[in-house]
Amino acid sequence: MNFLRGVMGGQPTGPQPTGAETIQKLCDRVASSTLLEDRRDAVRALKSLSKKYRVEVGNMAMDHLVRILQTDRSDTEILGYALDTLYNIVCNDEEEEPDESEEENQQKQEDDLGAQFTDKFVQEPENVTLLLTLLEEFDFHVRWPGVKLLTALLKNQCAQVQGIILVSPMGVSRLMDLLADSREVIRNDGLLLLQQLTKGNAAIQKIVAFENAFERLLDIITEEGSSDGGIVVEDCLLLLLNLLKNNSSNQNFFKEGSYIQKMKPWFEVGDDNSGWSAQKVTNLHLMLQLVRVMVSPVNSPGATASCQKAMFQCGLLQQLCTILMATGVPADILTETINTVSEVIRGSEVNQDYFASVNAPSNPPRPAIVVLLMSMVNERQPFVLRCAVLYCFQCFLYKNHKGQGEIVATLLPSTIDANSISAGQLLCGGLFSADSLSNWCAAVALAHALQDNLTQKEQLLRVQLATSLGKPPVSLLQQCTNILSQGSRVQTKVGLLMLLCTWISNCPIAVMHFLHNQDNVPFLTGQISENLGEDERLVQGLCALLLGICIYYNDNSLENYTKEKLKQLIEKRIGKENFVEKLGFITKHELYSRAAQKPQPAFSTPEHMLFDHEFTKLVKELEGMITKAVLKSSEEEKKEEEVKKTLEQHDSIVTQYKELIREQDSQINELKEQVTVLASQNEKMQSTMTQQLSQIQQHKDQYNILKLKLGKDNQQTGNQAEAAHVNGLQPEELSQLREQLEELQRQNQLLQTQLGEKDSLITSLKAEGLPSADGSTSEVTVLQREVELLKAQLQRQTAEITQLQSERQELLRGSDTTAAVPGENSLYYTEKIAELESRLSAQTAENQKLKAEVKTLLESQESMEKDLASATSTAAIMQAEKSKLQQEVQESKKEQDDLLMLLADQDQKILSLKQRLKDLGETIEDEDDLDSKDQFDDDDDEEEEEECDE
Repeated sequence: MNFLRGVMGGQPTGPQPTGAETIQKLCDRVASSTLLEDRRDAVRALKSLSKKYRVEVGNMAMDHLVRILQTDRSDTEILGYALDTLYNIVCNDEEEEPDESEEENQQKQEDDLGAQFTDKFVQEPENVTLLLTLLEEFDFHVRWPGVKLLTALLKNQCAQVQGIILVSPMGVSRLMDLLADSREVIRNDGLLLLQQLTKGNAAIQKIVAFENAFERLLDIITEEGSSDGGIVVEDCLLLLLNLLKNNSSNQNFFKEGSYIQKMKPWFEVGDDNSGWSAQKVTNLHLMLQLVRVMVSPVNSPGATASCQKAMFQCGLLQQLCTILMATGVPADILTETINTVSEVIRGSEVNQDYFASVNAPSNPPRPAIVVLLMSMVNERQPFVLRCAVLYCFQCFLYKNHKGQGEIVATLLPSTIDANSISAGQLLCGGLFSADSLSNWCAAVALAHALQDNLTQKEQLLRVQLATSLGKPPVSLLQQCTNILSQGSRVQTKVGLLMLLCTWISNCPIAVMHFLHNQDNVPFLTGQISENLGEDERLVQGLCALLLGICIYYNDNSLENYTKEKLKQLIEKRIGKENFVEKLGFITKHELYSRAAQKPQPAFSTPEHMLFDHEFTKLVKELEGMITKAVLKSSEEEKKEEEVKKTLEQHDSIVTQYKELIREQDSQINELKEQVTVLASQNEKMQSTMTQQLSQIQQHKDQYNILKLKLGKDNQQTGNQAEAAHVNGLQPEELSQLREQLEELQRQNQLLQTQLGEKDSLITSLKAEGLPSADGSTSEVTVLQREVELLKAQLQRQTAEITQLQSERQELLRGSDTTAAVPGENSLYYTEKIAELESRLSAQTAENQKLKAEVKTLLESQESMEKDLASATSTAAIMQAEKSKLQQEVQESKKEQDDLLMLLADQDQKILSLKQRLKDLGETIEDEDDLDSKDQFDDDDDEEEEEECDE
């Protein structure tokens, strides 16, 4: 028990064992003891030795400790000791600060040890899975050391442990449960664990985000006091940054979940902003970074635009502008706020318009843009702050033609206000100040006011500057070239050359103004042809670029400086190859590639501030075109011009066709609209017509009812006799009507008798129908149907005639009873008799029509009868031929029978003759032999038969 006494502090009685021996004995005790208490004491002793003898415990005890985790799951105390021991082995944190001379070497050794033991532990993925399972244990002494151990493993071997956790079932979900732990220590260490887990692994980031991480983290930030909170808020913000940075899926999920709106309360600051704690500065800095992650220029344009819109709608941009204009805000927070506002408004027209309307709380109020530009051109302001203001100005003008026009307008003579300071005045002041950094910033800012805006490039040519008293004003373009020729600093020259290149590119009028000054071209060629030092090589490249732009965008309006003459000048004084080489100095500069990476100016020192991001795009676009333009011959240029003209013509034709198609589309749309309107009108008209028809029908019904009522009234009055005299009905007319009705009745009876005869004839024909007269029978059937229809019509006509007779009898009775009585019923009888006459004429016409139809039917019947007669005669002829053929068949059968009988008699005679010949002694051959011989002739056979007959 000496080793236990040594561990527990007992007095030694003999030679002391070494640390390695003690650890080995403890390991043996852990491996061999059957009692849980003995194993627990041994593991506790290993824990106490693990920091001092880290290497020995790691090498000898790690396997035993893992086995304890596997076998002794029921005892939380021994599990806690084992986990603490493993944490001490793999953790690289050192509580005591080493000496400065030994700090670097010792830290490196510890990192190597931690990585070595971590590799040994994660060689078996089951060990990490076992650790994840132990984290489900709620006991504090197991869960907390387990969280710390997993965090240390992730720090040492992040990618390998991440891969194991990712494939482990419910691995990430178990770790997310740590955020819901009521014990703050475990929750806070869980935050650190998730920070390490989500580093650089998009798959795990997505899983964590969809495990409701955003909601939980934002709740924790609110509970801890938002920006006034402690280190826990910082840990939550760092975890949010890990989840959102460069992860478009999580960014979209964050925006769609309306979490951007929950960020607004973070930036509510009071009037008194003095005495901010370091933790509050850190928290607010991280919050601003979180906003920037959502609207970063590296994100997709659509996602950035939607986040910018959401930030404006929820008031987050307004809150940031309040911080921007507030007093007492720390410089680093103000700088980061400017950068955040820059990216929130970049490329968003609505946000840019709002920012242009923001005023600083000064007397009198000044636009926020003017206040920021005052800081940019002030050399006493911090360098980082000036860079942030420049970035804000660039983002304000990015794809903002309206803002560009407002900035340039402040430089024009008609808009200058002597009582106030404008943005244009500040830029001009910075452009020509003694501070080279102010020169560069003002030149770049002014170049962004001209970016991709031909109108403002032409407008800026109107700007005139007063240099000194008594001297005429000079143009801004001329003043820039004058400063260049005076031998300024490199930074100033670079800024002015970038401004001039941006200004005259794609603007032939500006090129003409630049070439109009006789000193500009000689200055550029002199700068390019000289052999200058390393610092001036960039200036030579920019001068070559500027001269190349003068060639490429030259419209040959100046006779002395046409494209061809400028190329000849380059060939004589510089050389084409030398010119191209100097032009390449720009892209070969070490700061060029750094500026091309992202839009924000990020420079460590003011001396490194040489290139602008947008200018690098311009160089990339123009370098190849200028090289081709300089190296091409005049003939090639002519050919290209011809090709360009042809393409322009084609483009104009295509444009015309496009306009024609647009017009036709608009016409089609108009016609479709008209069709829609007409269709709706048609539907309305149809409904109106339906309503009117129903009303007309109702009126007809009402009229008929009234008519019947009126007829009854006339019958009740007994004054029918007035009608004949009033209407002037004469006896001759009445007699004619009687004769006509009697004639119609006779015709009707005649037709009925004729139809009856036809019906009986058809019935008899159908009864006598023959097989060969199928067509006639079918035609008779059709004729019968027509006759039935005519019968129905005659019946209707008979009914109408009967009605007419009754009405005539009534009129006759009225005419016989009265002679002449005046009254109101005269008009009624007049209409009634007129109606009767019209109906009689109609019935007469109908009778004529029926007669014609009956005549037609009779003719059809006669033709049918003829057809039936011909069919009947044909059938009789066929029957006779059939009987004749049958008789001939019987006769042929009878003749055949007679022949058969004769043949039988002949055979009998032949047999009898053969028998007689045999009796007489003659040799007779068989019939088969006779048949097989081909030598017999027909004549011999006949003779033999005659002899036989004899």
